[in-house]
Amino acid sequence: MAKRVGLVGVTGYTGMELTRILLDHPGLQLTQVTSRKEAGQPLRKIYPFLQGTELGDLEITAPDSSYLAENCDLVFLAVPHGTAMEMAAELREKGARVVDLSADFRLRDREVYESWYGVTHTREALLPEAVYGLPELYAEKIAGASLVANPGCYPTSAILALYPALQAGLVSADDLVIDSKSGTTGAGRKATVGTLFCEVSDTFRAYNLTRHRHTPEIEQELGLAAGRELRLSFNTHLLPINRGILTTAYAKLAPGAGSEEVRACYESFYAGKKWVRLLPAGTLPETRWVRGTNFCDIGLVTDPRTDRLIALSAIDNLCRGASGQAVANANLMLGLAEDEGLPRAALMP
Repeated sequence: MAKRVGLVGVTGYTGMELTRILLDHPGLQLTQVTSRKEAGQPLRKIYPFLQGTELGDLEITAPDSSYLAENCDLVFLAVPHGTAMEMAAELREKGARVVDLSADFRLRDREVYESWYGVTHTREALLPEAVYGLPELYAEKIAGASLVANPGCYPTSAILALYPALQAGLVSADDLVIDSKSGTTGAGRKATVGTLFCEVSDTFRAYNLTRHRHTPEIEQELGLAAGRELRLSFNTHLLPINRGILTTAYAKLAPGAGSEEVRACYESFYAGKKWVRLLPAGTLPETRWVRGTNFCDIGLVTDPRTDRLIALSAIDNLCRGASGQAVANANLMLGLAEDEGLPRAALMP
């Protein structure tokens, strides 16, 4: 029998992607969807692609934590930071399991969260309970968790690109540079001038340099890999495409480390990991090959002239960077196979 799941915040891009994935999921049944603004409407009204499907007739309701907890085995929160922490707390108090797609429980240090996000964390007591939802690192903890903090899209691509080399000591933890480029859906569905078609089409620009809110999340997890606190340079750019992230990470190679050692390290680290594809030497990742999937493609280049490792990763920011990863986490939490119900073929062309 399929597990019942609810979705709070169905009208954003992550809510839309979750709905797409759950439509054909054999082990999870979407039974509750909420939005204060669209309450009372059938789901097909806001997502015409659901016409003729069972989910299309599902009525959107106003969020009610008591009702969600009573009628769902797990609840996805696809709402903004600041809002999610209160709802997560209410759901947890009523015994519901939660996958939170916001940033409210990703950072283990409350003060770090407050300094980067500019809001007070009112549910600090839940931080130790929250498990960071990157299955390649924490699958066993996720399987036993009641609250999972779904990673950010940029951090997913950056952490997976550098974690094995840092953990193995093949690169220095000093002077790391991470250069990431994202499609415009990463900015959310709310209309703003900066994401209008004429503002993003036929151009390419950097944004939030030195102050992107995903920086401490990347530093937190890569610092754990390195075994010490670190500071890195994280630089973001907006691509004139809908979906996808391409990350290029630069790290100084440790003395004696070369291409063979690096590749062997990554092959060993990601062996058996369902969603990381280490590409053959000479092949570099592209966003189109992961579009609509939960895969992270990784390419490795060592530069003997500068003694640097260049690690590249490509993910779909909506699927692997948000909703697909949330489903993988829910699968683990509910005793299902991690990859159950998740698409494997890229959306083409």
